[in-house]
Amino acid sequence: MSHRSGQEDPERYLFVDRAVVYNPATQADWTAKKLVWVPSERHGFEAASIREERGEEVLVELAENGKKVVINKDDIQKMNPPKFSKVEDMAELTCLNEASVLHNLKDRYYSGLIYTYSGLFCVVINPYKNLPIYSENIIEMYRGKKRHEMPPHIYAISESAYRCMLQDREDQSILCTGESGAGKTENTKKVIQYLAHVASSHKGRKDHNIPLVGFLPLCFSPQGELERQLLQANPILESFGNAKTVKNDNSSRFGKFIRINFDVTGYIVGANIETYLLEKSRAIRQAKDERTFHIFYRLLAGAGEHLRTDLLLEGFNNYRFLSNGNIPIPGQQDKDNFQETLDAMHIMSFSHDEIVCMLKVVSAVLQFGNIVFKKERNTDQASMPENTAAQKLCHLLGMNVMEFTRAILTPRIKVGRDYVQKAQTKEQADFAVEALAKATYERLFRWLVHRINKALDRTKRQGASFIGILDIAGFEIFELNSFEQLCINYTNEKLQQLFNHTMFILEQEEYQREGIEWSFIDFGLDLQPCIDLIERPTNPPGILALLDEECWFPKATDKTFIDKVLQEQGTHTKFQKPRQLKDKADFCIIHYAGRVDYKADEWLMKNMDPLNDNVATLLHQSTDKFVAELWKDDIQTFQRASFYDNVSGLHEAPVDRIVGLDQVAGMNETAFGAAYKTKKGMFRTVGQLYKEQLSKLMATLRNTNPNFVRCIIPNHEKRAGKLDPHLVLDQLRCNGVLEGIRICRQGFPNRIVFQEFRQRYEILTPNAIPKGFMDGKQACERMIQALELDGNLFRIGQSKIFFRAGVLAHLEEERDLKITDIIIYFQAVCRGYLARKAFAKKQQQLSALKVLQRNCAAYLKLRHWQWWRLFTKVKPLLQVTRQEEEMQAKDEELVKVKEKQTKVEGELVEMERKHQQLMEEKNILAEQLQAETELFAEAEEMRARLASKKQELEEILHDLESRLEEEEERTQSLQNEKKKMQSHIQDLEEQLDEEEAGRQKLQLEKVTAEAKMKKYEEDILLLEDQNSKFLKEKKLMEDRINEMTSMLTEEEEKAKNLGKVKNKQEMMMVDLEERLKKEEKTRQELEKAKRKLDGELSDLQDQIAELQVQTEEMKGQLVKKEEEQQMMQARGEDEVSLKNNALKQVRELQAQLSELQEDLDSEKLARNKAEKLKRDLSEELEALKTELEDTLDTTAAQQELRTKREQEVAELKKTIDEETKNHEAQIQEMRQRHGTALEELSEQLEQAKRFKANLEKTKQSQESANKELANEVKCLQQAKTESEHKRKKLESQLQEFMARVTEGERAKGELSDRTHKLQTELDNVSAMLEDAERKGIKTAKDVSGLESQLQDTQELLQEETRQKLNLSSRIRQLEEEKNTLQEQQEEDEEARKNLEKQMLTLQAQLSESKKKLEDDVGTIDGLEEMKKKLQKDLELTSQRLEEKTIGFEKMEKTKTRLQQELDDLTVDLDHQRQIVSNLEKKQKKFDQMLAEEKSISARYAEERDRAEAEAREKETKALSMTRALDEALEAKEELERINKQLRAEMEDLMSSKDDVGKNVHELEKSKRTLEQQLEEMKTQLEELEDELQATEDAKLRLEVNMQAMKAQYERDLQGRDDQNDEKKRALVKQVREMEAELEDERKQRALAVAAKKKLEMDLKDIEGHIEGANKARDEAIKQLRKLQAQMKDYQRELEDARASRDDIFAISKENEKKLKSLEAEIVQLHEDLAASERGRRHAEQERDELQDEISNSTSGKSALMDEKRRLEARIAQLEEELEEEQGNMELLNDRFRKTTMQVDTLSTELSSERSTAQKSENARQQLERQNKELRAKLGELEGSVKSRFKASITALEAKIAQLEEQLEQEAKERAAANKIVRRTEKKLKEICMQVEDERRHADQFKEQVEKANSRMKQLKRQLEEAEEEATRANASRRKLQRELDDATEASEGLSREVHTLKNRLRRGGPISFSSSRSGRRQLQVEGTSSLDLLSDDELENKITDNNANETPAPQPE
Repeated sequence: MSHRSGQEDPERYLFVDRAVVYNPATQADWTAKKLVWVPSERHGFEAASIREERGEEVLVELAENGKKVVINKDDIQKMNPPKFSKVEDMAELTCLNEASVLHNLKDRYYSGLIYTYSGLFCVVINPYKNLPIYSENIIEMYRGKKRHEMPPHIYAISESAYRCMLQDREDQSILCTGESGAGKTENTKKVIQYLAHVASSHKGRKDHNIPLVGFLPLCFSPQGELERQLLQANPILESFGNAKTVKNDNSSRFGKFIRINFDVTGYIVGANIETYLLEKSRAIRQAKDERTFHIFYRLLAGAGEHLRTDLLLEGFNNYRFLSNGNIPIPGQQDKDNFQETLDAMHIMSFSHDEIVCMLKVVSAVLQFGNIVFKKERNTDQASMPENTAAQKLCHLLGMNVMEFTRAILTPRIKVGRDYVQKAQTKEQADFAVEALAKATYERLFRWLVHRINKALDRTKRQGASFIGILDIAGFEIFELNSFEQLCINYTNEKLQQLFNHTMFILEQEEYQREGIEWSFIDFGLDLQPCIDLIERPTNPPGILALLDEECWFPKATDKTFIDKVLQEQGTHTKFQKPRQLKDKADFCIIHYAGRVDYKADEWLMKNMDPLNDNVATLLHQSTDKFVAELWKDDIQTFQRASFYDNVSGLHEAPVDRIVGLDQVAGMNETAFGAAYKTKKGMFRTVGQLYKEQLSKLMATLRNTNPNFVRCIIPNHEKRAGKLDPHLVLDQLRCNGVLEGIRICRQGFPNRIVFQEFRQRYEILTPNAIPKGFMDGKQACERMIQALELDGNLFRIGQSKIFFRAGVLAHLEEERDLKITDIIIYFQAVCRGYLARKAFAKKQQQLSALKVLQRNCAAYLKLRHWQWWRLFTKVKPLLQVTRQEEEMQAKDEELVKVKEKQTKVEGELVEMERKHQQLMEEKNILAEQLQAETELFAEAEEMRARLASKKQELEEILHDLESRLEEEEERTQSLQNEKKKMQSHIQDLEEQLDEEEAGRQKLQLEKVTAEAKMKKYEEDILLLEDQNSKFLKEKKLMEDRINEMTSMLTEEEEKAKNLGKVKNKQEMMMVDLEERLKKEEKTRQELEKAKRKLDGELSDLQDQIAELQVQTEEMKGQLVKKEEEQQMMQARGEDEVSLKNNALKQVRELQAQLSELQEDLDSEKLARNKAEKLKRDLSEELEALKTELEDTLDTTAAQQELRTKREQEVAELKKTIDEETKNHEAQIQEMRQRHGTALEELSEQLEQAKRFKANLEKTKQSQESANKELANEVKCLQQAKTESEHKRKKLESQLQEFMARVTEGERAKGELSDRTHKLQTELDNVSAMLEDAERKGIKTAKDVSGLESQLQDTQELLQEETRQKLNLSSRIRQLEEEKNTLQEQQEEDEEARKNLEKQMLTLQAQLSESKKKLEDDVGTIDGLEEMKKKLQKDLELTSQRLEEKTIGFEKMEKTKTRLQQELDDLTVDLDHQRQIVSNLEKKQKKFDQMLAEEKSISARYAEERDRAEAEAREKETKALSMTRALDEALEAKEELERINKQLRAEMEDLMSSKDDVGKNVHELEKSKRTLEQQLEEMKTQLEELEDELQATEDAKLRLEVNMQAMKAQYERDLQGRDDQNDEKKRALVKQVREMEAELEDERKQRALAVAAKKKLEMDLKDIEGHIEGANKARDEAIKQLRKLQAQMKDYQRELEDARASRDDIFAISKENEKKLKSLEAEIVQLHEDLAASERGRRHAEQERDELQDEISNSTSGKSALMDEKRRLEARIAQLEEELEEEQGNMELLNDRFRKTTMQVDTLSTELSSERSTAQKSENARQQLERQNKELRAKLGELEGSVKSRFKASITALEAKIAQLEEQLEQEAKERAAANKIVRRTEKKLKEICMQVEDERRHADQFKEQVEKANSRMKQLKRQLEEAEEEATRANASRRKLQRELDDATEASEGLSREVHTLKNRLRRGGPISFSSSRSGRRQLQVEGTSSLDLLSDDELENKITDNNANETPAPQPE
């Protein structure tokens, strides 16, 4: 079997590829061919298809080669559907037959699947190669899973047995059977491996990743000692019980039953091994190419030179019992295996002497074979010509050579009452030597098994239940079978009966549960006749009983036995006589596996197993103790056991006295029940022993729940991948697998759930189930009725439907036929539909062609018709008459469209403005959201870091707890070992008592039997015995005196060591006192500093209260200016402010990032410091180790004394048998005293452990104090960095304010430019005379519009300021949330420093605000006029504020929704992690998916190539058709041309009258021929056109299909490539993550292993220390009195410390009171703030008071500066105190180290003093034996000392516990005080935050007031300028009016002159032009001056008027 996990994928060897199984092609092939199985000589069975049935015979065609064969119907076996291919449980096969079972096993084996279920069986086929399915990952895969959830495996069997044992509290058994080489032993190892891993009792087991390679390395360290020994028992047993055979290189030559005991919780608590059928004959002879047991070869190959000389070893070829010399095993080295065997023995705690003695016996067995006997010349008597081999043998076994040769050659035989020496023949001597060699090796093997059981026994932990693993040979059928095969086959008959009975019970339960009527059959009774034939004792007696009966008769032979068997059992149904006389077999037995022939040669000898009693007595009296123990039994009643005997048959007391084998007997009786005991001394045969042993085993197995594993060997060549069908079928028959299938076929083996049955087979009964819901059972009943199945073929249960074998295969055939019919019908329908569609399309095309032809013909007729041409030309002109109406309609539509456009443009402008506003609001909200998300991300990162820190700390805590548990377990194991040693000593003493009682009984019997014959001889012997006893007693007493003296010297040395320890402890106590005093001083200094801080805190709070009053008074005046300022701000400034805020947030976030980075650096520094402390502690621990090494020397001497003592006890045990009753009474008293002493020592050990635990608690408290101080230092550093960052923030804010001022000035300049432009416009407007008034009105309107715009802008400004305020408040809230998150890392001094710096900033800001207020006093008069307007605006702003609050509430809701989404995302993240774990499982299937994708792409490529080829063919066809069409058209044209010519000729002929009569007949003929030709050509032309159309259609279709296929293929290819790329990326990412995790796990594992090793070394040192400490008692009392005095001093100091602690509590209470008062003041301040807001209306009256307060504030500023300096001095003082605290901490660490050193020295001194006390006690006991009076006095003294010692130790322990409790209480109180201080600081911080908020509000108010003032000044200037311009315009208007009056007067004068001129002309008078010219010139001048002031239109009117005036003037001639 395989052991190592290879590089391959293990799932390949576990899971079946279901894609291959459910292939529809194979299903269709199976259905079509009617495949069956037919017998085959080469393959067992072959697949064939039925061709023809001929009565009882059938013609079949073989599937492999197509050959046709005629076979009988009965030889055909049905084949299962492909659905059942490679099925995991063969009981599910619908056709249960041998062929199907063999085919399923073969398919699975060739696929690498070696495990298969067959009902209750798990069938295993040896793969003969290593498979990667036994690693620890596979164990974890099967752990906790049910059998049906995972593929078949030996681990699944083990897991089900283990879970059933835990859940049902029922004992379990796993039965592994099979031929040699099938893998029984390896599977047994795997079961033990699995149970040792799953049920390890080692609680601290953490590491699960150690590779399981093979079976030997499974004893990895994380498992407990018991599991390790259990795993190491196998290599030892294999070495002594396994051998190389032809079939198997590591064949077990014995059976074993391993019983593993578990406690209630499921942990292993012990184990026991029983062995069966050891093949001891292999020790003396082996078959060709086989070896004897491994230990012989391993010893000869691996023994060193020293061991070879001790054991007298020689070369391989020098031993006769090694029949074939040295045969190496491929792939193994005997030398390495020998070393592994020795290592396993050491792990099993075998001593060196035991190992050497065992190897001596092994060498002696080999030497037995080298003794050579020869036949003497004249007689048959044997002789030994050379006795070198006998000398070596006797040297190894501790015998006399002469006595040995005499016992072999001439043994003494009892004849009647006398003993006679009888000469032996050569054959008898050889037989005796071989029998002795076999018996010696057998006894050695039994002793070894018992010794392993003794090591695995855990009597102190009671086992609740057990799992038994039976590894025994399977059924064996050879050509001729002997007595061994009968025993093995008898065993397998019993096991098969157990299986049948179990199967019957399970089937019965299943049928009862489902409510099925079935006549129950107990199949176990089928095997009872064969079992009775073998084992029945009487009526008639069985074969074993007849064999035992023949053994009683001396003249019985094998032939008489055979005759008796034939006579008694000749008529038995299971018994057959030999068929012919020439048959080699003596009789036959028909087992369940088949007929077996037996040859009864030497059965009587094998059953009796005789032995030379003379040599047995010599071995019993051997000088070698080990050999004597092996042969320690009564020779007369010696039990003969053969090579298949085992330990459990040796439980009778007089039979086998092998080192306490009586215990084994008692254990077996308790385990199996004391079934059938024979009388002591009765002769027992091998058959009786084996029968009794098997009955006990079967009783055990019947009381358990059995699990069956059947191992199968696939071939005899040991080749992987080859399976011999006939060999496997024979094994299936022998293993009972086919028997189990026979039982299955009797009932209803195929079960299917209702839902699955309905889903799969409803297609066979389409109308049986009505629509709607129906119960599954009713639906199945209706389906069964519709199927018309025979009632005997099925049963319907409660949840399943049951079928007989073969029914489901029939249903599968019917289903496949139905599906094929449906598919054929479906295809026919589809093809018909497509054909009809194509035909309809052709019809439509034909009709369309006709319409086109008709239209074309009509056009050809009309195109030359003149009226048609006229119509086509006139028709476009018909619309001309209506063009004017259409133009008017178009103009009206255009006007309407323009109006709509203007409206839409106005709306668009408005919408754009609104859109702009909304976009701005959206941007603001987006920035808020971004800020919130960033803050949330930072908070999440902080939370993750804190969680990781917490996880790391928890891991450290778990590691420490696990270490503590390991140490506790080790101490517990030491105590258990101590108790075991005590119980072992008691057991040995009880054995000695029992042996003594038995010996006395034997002596009494001997005296009564031989009193008359040898009375005088017995008296002499008794006297000699008494003399020897007294001499031995004397020697024993002398030895004890020597022991006591040596112990006294040891005790003196220990007393010296205790003195040294005492001095060290005194030094430690002095250091502790000094440290305690220093701690008190530091505590007093801290209290003083705290009082000072409290006083300063109260002063600061008073100052804060004053400042708050001043700020509130200032706020009352600033509130008025705030609203004015809001009206004057512009959008641009708001945008700039928003931008600045965003930049500010970015800077703050960067500052926070840098702070967090600094926090991380500080944490790294703290971690480095902790590592340094750890290194210091490790150095101190090494120093402790060096001190403890001194004490270890004493323990080594003690161990040597202990070994000597054990040897002396062993010698004393021999002499104790002859002591008198007085000595026994003394021994009893000594035992009692020894027990009391041991109890006292255990109490001392427990007290020392308590003391150690107390010391560890103090150490932990000191370490926690160190950590707290380190955290305080870290917090101070963080506070310092944060203060610097805040300073930088304030500087950046100042720069932003300066930037705002510059922007305000720029806005002012822009406004001035606007005013200039307006002024120029007013100048232009005033120039116009007539429109001046209109322009004035327009300007007034423009001013009012500007004012309304100004108001709108002010309103927008107010909205934006509110938004800004809301945003600032929101930012502040977010900052507060961030600060609350950071409060977890901030400590004491942080809040104080923040408060001081905030006070300084407030003072600076207040001074700045006061300066600004002094500047703004002058502008208050102007602002009062705007007060009323601002009140109205205030109401509007309040409404908008409410709207904004609603929007803010919506934002809060969105925030909560986002938080919920975040929680959902975290849940999704966990879900995604689970998905990732599932994806890791699916990763292994990725290669298969890639292969499938590649195959699909290849298939698409082939389809594309085919389509392209078809397209090319179609194109070539189309081209050829087009060419043919062109040719046909050309021919047509030629024919038409010829036709025209002929018509012309015919017309000419018709016109010619002369030739008419002649040529009419010829013309008619030619006309007919031409018409026929014309019709033929037309038909050809139409056909060609149809063909051309069809080809073009086909070409189009092909092109479309080709393009579609190309596009589809490219899309599929692209999609698959994308999916593959994504999968590859995901998989690569997963692989990298897994590699990183693996690397981390490796590092952690390495660290854990190193730490574990270090802890183990420390624990060993501590154990040595404890052993030394246990030996001190009397001298410690003096030391403890001194300690009591010191403890009183410590109590006084503790009382002082408590008083100081009470003072601290009182101070903390006062601080809490002050905090409460501060909170009340804060509430009062809030009320005052509200009152100041109400007093805003009285701002004018309070203006003078404000100026006074401003003047006072300047004086307060100096006071604040003084306060700042004082606080800075205080900070420096606190830093100095912090440095002092650090120095104190270092001093405390030094003191702690000194105290640990003192504790160690005290403990060493205590151990030395205890050792001296032990020595003195031993000396006292020695004197007590010499003098009884002194003993009594010493006993009294001892009692008094014990009482005093116990009282003092208990008192000290109580005091130490009190002190520890006091220390813990003080630590708790200190922690509580720290918590209170932190709370107060948090409250102070909140107050400071409120002050900072108020400061920010004040700054905002100031800025708004300044902006409002500047805005008001600008508006005033603009109004003044507008008024000046209006006055200028009025003046110019008056001037123009005057000039107009003058012009009118001038025009009237001119008109008068014109009138006069007219009159003169009429009269004919002279004309004078002077005046007119001057007047005209004047007019022109005035006109030009006035024209400049007129507009263009007026100027034109004026010119026309003048022209009109000038036209009537007469021209002079």
